[in-house]
Amino acid sequence: MTAAKQRHAIGIDLGGTTIKYALISDCGEFLFEGIADTPATEGAEAVLKALCRVADECVAEAANRGISVEGIGIGTPGIISPDGQSVLGGAENIEGWENVNVGARLTAHTGLFTLLGNDANLMALGETLYGAAAGAEDVVFLTVGTGIGGGVLIGGNLQGGWQGRGMELGHVVLVAGGERCACGAVGCLEHYASTSALVRRYAERKGIAPEQTNGRQIVAHYHEGEPEAIATLEEHWEWLGQGIRSFINIFAPQKVVVGGGISEAGEFYFEGLRRHTAANVMDVCGAHTEIVAALLGNQAGSLGAAGIIFQRKA
Repeated sequence: MTAAKQRHAIGIDLGGTTIKYALISDCGEFLFEGIADTPATEGAEAVLKALCRVADECVAEAANRGISVEGIGIGTPGIISPDGQSVLGGAENIEGWENVNVGARLTAHTGLFTLLGNDANLMALGETLYGAAAGAEDVVFLTVGTGIGGGVLIGGNLQGGWQGRGMELGHVVLVAGGERCACGAVGCLEHYASTSALVRRYAERKGIAPEQTNGRQIVAHYHEGEPEAIATLEEHWEWLGQGIRSFINIFAPQKVVVGGGISEAGEFYFEGLRRHTAANVMDVCGAHTEIVAALLGNQAGSLGAAGIIFQRKA
């Protein structure tokens, strides 16, 4: 009995600063990878040309290895059209990245079928297929950084709401009439529980400018026993825990996976987060939920992008 033949796809993770790209097998192996600058201020055409260039690198590598490529998956900020071909809008960090048919352009350029997904959703898929939530089907993923992004899988399938416009987990409202969020609404989880919020609140307690500190320094001060750092992290855990409690009560996931730079602070961070999350979770919803750290780091987006190609033909 022969082993199943490996399948291969190109996974591209488009960010506001960099483009991460790779030639990936369906077992999650990176055969080739690279990183390029995103011309985010130069308009959609410049970004499309950059995507074509990195795709060409992967296609050339596959040809050198005699590998057949099934398609190109791209994770991008913003709202994606229902057919997975276009960015409709909502990608404020890339100039002009609105109503752009990325799929058609990449397919015309490479001859390979191209499929798009929201970047946070594809990070969630990558962690579910190959990372911290491998083997689970019902997963909530949160990435905590400058903002808070997320994704939800139910029965192994990514959920996006009507025409992929939903699952903005960072903008669940925690505080009615609260402080204004960058999205324009008030009281959002992102405003209170992101790493930016952590830095802002610590700076307020210390009487310094936010530019004078960062999350890594706050964690170090916490371990040193500094009262302001301890108070700020406890507050952060409470706010983020409130959001996670809500997601557990709604989705009853097997895993809540938390990624982003702050999640790399160590197990103490997750011990604090679990402690603050446990209060007020409905037992019937959260009895089988684990809160875990993301494992894939900056490879999650590329793996999820390749994953949507593998799922399409599975």
